Amino acid sequence: MKYIRNILVLILALSLNSCSVYNFTGTGKIDAKTFQVSYFQNNAELIEPGIERTFTLQLQDIIQNQTNLNLVNSGADLSYEGEITSYNISPMTATANQQASENRLTININVRFTSRKKESDNFEKTFSFFYDYPATSQLTGTNLTTALKIIFERITQDIFNESLAKW
Repeated sequence: MKYIRNILVLILALSLNSCSVYNFTGTGKIDAKTFQVSYFQNNAELIEPGIERTFTLQLQDIIQNQTNLNLVNSGADLSYEGEITSYNISPMTATANQQASENRLTININVRFTSRKKESDNFEKTFSFFYDYPATSQLTGTNLTTALKIIFERITQDIFNESLAKW
């Protein structure tokens, strides 16, 4: 009986110990205290006004919401910068009459991540995602807002995972 109790105590101790390195957002222990997200310029050939601001704010929000890092304007431990390199609408599927029945909006964003605490984590990488919509509808107003929300949620989560969660 004493043997079983000792094993249970050991298992409990190991379980609690592992929780200090991992948290519920998926990040391990982060040595940094501050982060900075520079303004992501829109360098795409096709310009959609305002998406650079929307993306920059959404990237700041995901990091603030999923970590205890403090957002600063300069001198941060972790730095995100880059540009929107592509905003492209293309036909995806065709009808029997050779007309597009569905279009796809694809956005590519080049990101440079720099860690002053751990230089081996630094990277430059392009992140991309898409949104399909009926060719009979215009990508304006609510449709555009929905498309950008879906695309930016995926891209910001991918950036978060690459830079902080290491997935």
